[in-house]
Amino acid sequence: FLGTLSSLAAADLGAVAIKEVYIVSAARTPIGNFLGTLSSLAAADLGAVAIKEVLHRAGVPPTDVDEVIMGQALTAGQGQNPARQAALKAGVPKEAPAYLINMLCGSGLKTVALGCQAIRCGDASVVVAGGQECMSRSPHVLHLRNGTKMGEAKMVDTMLCDGLTDAFYDLHMGVTAENLAKEFEISREQQDAFAAKSQQLAEESQKKGYFVDEIVAVSVPSRKETINFDKDEYPKHGTTVEGLAKLKACFIKDGTVTPGNASGINDSAAAVLLMSGSEVQKRGGKPLAKIVAFSQTGICPKTMGAGPISAVTKVLEKAGWKLDEVDLFELNEAFAAQALAVNKGLGVNPDRVNIGGGAIALGHPIGASGCRVLVTLLYALKRTGGKRGVASLCVGGGMGVAMAVEIV
Repeated sequence: FLGTLSSLAAADLGAVAIKEVYIVSAARTPIGNFLGTLSSLAAADLGAVAIKEVLHRAGVPPTDVDEVIMGQALTAGQGQNPARQAALKAGVPKEAPAYLINMLCGSGLKTVALGCQAIRCGDASVVVAGGQECMSRSPHVLHLRNGTKMGEAKMVDTMLCDGLTDAFYDLHMGVTAENLAKEFEISREQQDAFAAKSQQLAEESQKKGYFVDEIVAVSVPSRKETINFDKDEYPKHGTTVEGLAKLKACFIKDGTVTPGNASGINDSAAAVLLMSGSEVQKRGGKPLAKIVAFSQTGICPKTMGAGPISAVTKVLEKAGWKLDEVDLFELNEAFAAQALAVNKGLGVNPDRVNIGGGAIALGHPIGASGCRVLVTLLYALKRTGGKRGVASLCVGGGMGVAMAVEIV
């Protein structure tokens, strides 16, 4: 992006439309295990790393940022406005505002849509958007505001309460996946086979270095030395269907959803730098991609995992694309049952979906995942020579979000 107008081919300049919104740079931190390498860092610390990196990759001074928008689902005890914390820690000046949104799993993609909208309506020209989450630091809380006259007080796990349990029917997200397995007639064997493939694709991607370009290393202080954490630590190399078959169902009796065919509990952050077409032309850079369309839909909370079916359908309509005209999809894998239901409901070619493995292998840091799948999609398109891509996630409470992008 540091190139000048004179160094760009006419075709490059012609591809930039002034009224469009472009993703100029994108990056994510490695994804850490629950109580793993990143667990000592706050979500805002991780967000700061991602924000700083996208500015660095684009050669854009922090002083040029108009606004920062970050997603985060678990904020109890994290201090005021973690997005603002992340922005200032990244070196963004105090004059640039920042705000946080909570759309659960869709948070990190919704922020990109909000940044796009801010640019399109003229409120900003340069926006950093993304998501951050440190599920390891979500606290247990005790409500004592009114006192406890007698008996025991109940300790609440905010990770389960605020992130993983449906607020309307008191269902763990795993139970909603069981509901989809039943509705779409997805067997335990199919789920385990899907999960094993996700792990195997992620293993291959790590060994071949496919994730290297999208990842920014995180320096993690420890007692002995500072750790340079630069690889996802959740993938389980050597995973087999036979090994997964030995795991017990963990949400309902005689169920099919297990720890092996569900996504992880993780820590990570991701961000993108957005600019208006006129800003891109003024700076003389070549962006990664153009944002073509965004969609969000609502469905029954009991089967929230099917959200991407309606969201992807809607975003394709808005983009004017047909399903088979999309080169790659990143459809978040909350659960194998959920992912298989979405693939079946859309009728998508599975060979075009999550080609480097999905959240079952990589992990699912709730508020960061929306931007993470977008970042991974952009680099996968770039690596494979693809042009059109769609990123989508199911969202707790019964929703779906999706974004269509085009490499330029």
